[in-house]
Amino acid sequence: MASSPIDLTKTNASKGTTAQIGTLISVFFFWGFVAASNDILIPVLKEQLHLEQWQAQLVSFAFYIAYTVGSLAYYIISKAMKKDILNSLGYKNGIALGLLISAVGTLLFIPAADTASFLLMITGLFIVGLGFSLQQTAANPLAINLGDPNKGAQRLSLAGGINNIGTTIGPVLLSLAIFGNVVNTTAVADLSAVKLPYLLLGAAFLIVAAIFKFSSIPNHLTHVEEAVSESKSERSGALAYPQLWLGMIAIFLYVGVEVATGSNLAEYLKQSLQIPTNQVAPYVSLFWASLMIGRWSSAVDAMNLSAMAKRVLGIIIPYLAFGLFLFVNQLTGHDITPFYYYAGIIIILIGANLLSKGNPAKQLVIYSAFGIAALVIGMTTNGLLSAYAFISVGLFCSTLWPCIFTLAIKGLGKHTNEGSGFLVMMIMGGGFISMLQGWLAKDALLGIRYSYLTGVLCFAYLAFYGWKAAGLLKQQGLTYEDKSSSGH
Repeated sequence: MASSPIDLTKTNASKGTTAQIGTLISVFFFWGFVAASNDILIPVLKEQLHLEQWQAQLVSFAFYIAYTVGSLAYYIISKAMKKDILNSLGYKNGIALGLLISAVGTLLFIPAADTASFLLMITGLFIVGLGFSLQQTAANPLAINLGDPNKGAQRLSLAGGINNIGTTIGPVLLSLAIFGNVVNTTAVADLSAVKLPYLLLGAAFLIVAAIFKFSSIPNHLTHVEEAVSESKSERSGALAYPQLWLGMIAIFLYVGVEVATGSNLAEYLKQSLQIPTNQVAPYVSLFWASLMIGRWSSAVDAMNLSAMAKRVLGIIIPYLAFGLFLFVNQLTGHDITPFYYYAGIIIILIGANLLSKGNPAKQLVIYSAFGIAALVIGMTTNGLLSAYAFISVGLFCSTLWPCIFTLAIKGLGKHTNEGSGFLVMMIMGGGFISMLQGWLAKDALLGIRYSYLTGVLCFAYLAFYGWKAAGLLKQQGLTYEDKSSSGH
């Protein structure tokens, strides 16, 4: 039966303005900048501190496990207070508080860099991640609700595109800070140089926290429960919805394959292509830029344009994103000519996007299949083709977060905040899967090349979830409109 809207505030969050959305997605930039910069820290710390590959992956583990710790704390405190933290504190206030917590974490990079302390370094990243956890719990539902809920996945893709401007720039800037002149192939890492970029990042956190505090972003959401069956309306909590708990596994594995592919890339390039650590930044940058390329492409569906305009932009936008990658790396002195060939691989993404027709369940299945193909090609070929195949995994991971997130919280109604917190909790997969792949990368086990079998298994489940979630939502009377009529 249909339920009446639950009005939590006088502000209707579904009527988001361009200014509100623009302010909101600014925090997505920071998440990407730090996450991708970790992929430069990992090989540097491995060499400087003489770590094994799995030990170096503790950088990813500390950062991503913080999301789980933060989400658990959120859940426990909410239960103890008998009310949801964000409903009490407010969404924009929660994001501002999260930014302040992350700013505290950046301060630890001063003593960490001065003493070359691995423990302090990962502790600082852990605190930054704690702040990000609260930001993500608030920002993702806001992005979905600031406009037409059926286009929530596309708005998350747009926000993800901003995230990946950060991921594209982060590795390049941090590599410059650590190694100095990128043209000098014999440059030695200087850990003390990481202080400045992280202190500037902390200052940016504080500035944006103030902007959020005084912005027009709604502090609360209006939840409208869909017309559904009687049995659905009686469910007592978020975990009673199978689309959510199956989606939690999907988020764990999605973040896992994305982070593990990128964070082990430098080691693969070093072993298989003999590319030194101080020269891997553009390859790492391209991996994360690939997510930007895919997300910018998917975000076209969120635009209020004609079908023909969407078709044209669906081809142009991915190459504009690729052009940004080339520009940033050329600007910082890297040779970009080896990357021109990657333009051909982007055509595959455009085709996959057309096949999915903007439907999150279809997109999840199709992109996961292409992700498996990319990993298999990477493991069975050599040279730049192999490297590009692994890098292209970023293209097919690009829109999986919004697809999973949108499917998982669909129909949760008043349990949306709780469900969002559970999903953010599963970001810890980035730490666990990257460590697992790092351990399997030992020569006595699978070796770095075949350690990417880990990603194949992750993508297999993601394809399953896309198929299963569509069926579960249909059973509950909830479906996503097939956007083939939009021409995309």
